[in-house]
Amino acid sequence: MNPLTNIKNIYFIGIGGIGMSALARYFNTQGVRVSGYDKTPTDLTDDLQKEGIQIHFEDDIHQIDKLATVVVYTPAIPTSHSELNYCKDNGYNVVKRSDVLNWITENAFTIAIAGTHGKTTTTSMTAHILRHTEYGCNAFLGGIASNYNTNFWSHEKNVVVVEADEYDRSFLKLAPNIAVVTAVDPDHLDIYGTPEEVLKAFGQFTDKIKSGGTLIQKMGTEFNIDASNKSVFTYGYNKDNASYHTANLKVVDGSYIFDIVHPNGILQDVVLNMGGLHNVENATAAIAIALTLGIEENKIKLAIASFKGVKRRFEYKVKTANKVLIDDYAHHPEELNALISGVRSLYPNEKMVLIFQPHLYSRTQDQATGFMEVLDKADEVILLPIYPARELPIEGVSSDMLLDGMKISNKKVFSKEQLMEWAKQTNEKLIVMAGAGDIDVCITNIQNIFSK
Repeated sequence: MNPLTNIKNIYFIGIGGIGMSALARYFNTQGVRVSGYDKTPTDLTDDLQKEGIQIHFEDDIHQIDKLATVVVYTPAIPTSHSELNYCKDNGYNVVKRSDVLNWITENAFTIAIAGTHGKTTTTSMTAHILRHTEYGCNAFLGGIASNYNTNFWSHEKNVVVVEADEYDRSFLKLAPNIAVVTAVDPDHLDIYGTPEEVLKAFGQFTDKIKSGGTLIQKMGTEFNIDASNKSVFTYGYNKDNASYHTANLKVVDGSYIFDIVHPNGILQDVVLNMGGLHNVENATAAIAIALTLGIEENKIKLAIASFKGVKRRFEYKVKTANKVLIDDYAHHPEELNALISGVRSLYPNEKMVLIFQPHLYSRTQDQATGFMEVLDKADEVILLPIYPARELPIEGVSSDMLLDGMKISNKKVFSKEQLMEWAKQTNEKLIVMAGAGDIDVCITNIQNIFSK
């Protein structure tokens, strides 16, 4: 029996997370009573409350919905959390977010996009194409799609587009019909231990593709694949030997125009109105999915041209003749590299100031050399202190450590207060802000300063 059929009340511990909130919205549309806890109020929790979902912000067992059929939690919740332990000790059906995604997707035609980076934008592009072309899908996104200002939408068609998260091996609970792998760079080594284990997990993910299904992987992502029961295609930017690849790319008025060469022909003059060459590559993957589904080529082009991007993915916060402020979620060296390359492709002659907040002590330690090398590609770098999220400090690991290892001379570490003072005084034109922590608060404040 499908566990979804018996859920009347559902409770989320960590409801404000981007993946958890999408599930909360799903159940809310199904007429289930939804409530939950999160640590701090955010714009997202405000939106959930406006949609009729009850949320509180104290770890208080008395505020748990005692009638909850299912309690969902995220691995980011500490094991000492009172509500989580109360639910575990008192007979509640306590499950992870990945378990619920398994329930939703196991009986649906599922399109799952995985990868250590690129998956949120690719998932959002794919879901947008299916919505815009009226193919139809239920979308569970790892970011807020700017076209719709949400990370979830529903449709009567039993098709699910879902971001397949490798953290905590969550994606191994999905069995997709179509899977995409965007990148397999070492990340989450606090979970996997070694880069080899990361690659092994992606191989296991592709083994979960349903018989007769399709794998679309970025050219150069090397991991073990059993191709005996699935079709395997590659994609890439500027990779002429990939099954789906770009050609004839040019920049016109801040937009990219390019062709997609695919197994059955050429899709000409695709227009992408968002920055970053990595997003041209993400669009290539999304287009490959749409062509696999048999969606009409002209409809695909119209959908891509209308795509406004994802919040905090190469998002313009200010764009005037005298000031450009770009915001991005990049928190891994490869993501930062793609971000810097994308900015350079659009603004080749401008000085770039990069403001970066490292995310997690463990990631900063594991990827320190990569961060130093990539940060050196900016003209000026301002580092904020490391955002710890779920972690305790690691001795010797800090933003100053990264600063000491960088080769460029124009570099500094600022507190948030120092950054605000700098923003009030600077005359720099091109400023890029990146990170997955609470840097978004600074971005909003700096946007307000620059917009005056």
